[in-house]
Amino acid sequence: MSKEALAKEIAQVALLRGNFTLRSGKTSTYYLDKYLFSTRPELLGQLAPLFAERLDGLESRLDLEIDRIAGAELGGIPLVTAASLATGLPVIFVRNKKKDYGTSKQLEGAVEKGDVVVLLEDVATTGGQALEAVEVLREAGAKVIAVIATIDRLEGARENIEKAGLLFESLFTVHELGVQT
Repeated sequence: MSKEALAKEIAQVALLRGNFTLRSGKTSTYYLDKYLFSTRPELLGQLAPLFAERLDGLESRLDLEIDRIAGAELGGIPLVTAASLATGLPVIFVRNKKKDYGTSKQLEGAVEKGDVVVLLEDVATTGGQALEAVEVLREAGAKVIAVIATIDRLEGARENIEKAGLLFESLFTVHELGVQT
């Protein structure tokens, strides 16, 4: 499937119209329901090689090796898992908060001090959730270099993430999905 066809398919299954409050607190007349595309294997399978291409591009451009990829609970988990299968890179899952049972961890998966990590995100509006996850990873010793979003809503995520010293990329923008805002 071409990237254009994939964008059209994602918009067809995930674009909802109405009045929505986003995680950032902003209101919007449209919502991109990440679960409506990330739970469909035929779409998730098409996203995995796109993430792999972006990760390879970062390694080439920055002349470094990425050690791990990370995804934030809950929307980032299927994306980072699919990307891991396409790249062979180990995964870190970032919980929204520490578990209050068992190991009481906020990160699942191994992370070593100095590991070069890229966070994969679902839909980026302001980048708030991504930056929270990056902070948790950094506290664990990871060297987070970038965030790659599946979809950029073009509402400040790039600016906020770059202001935090990270690279920002997206597989699609809302315009590429054909969303008229």
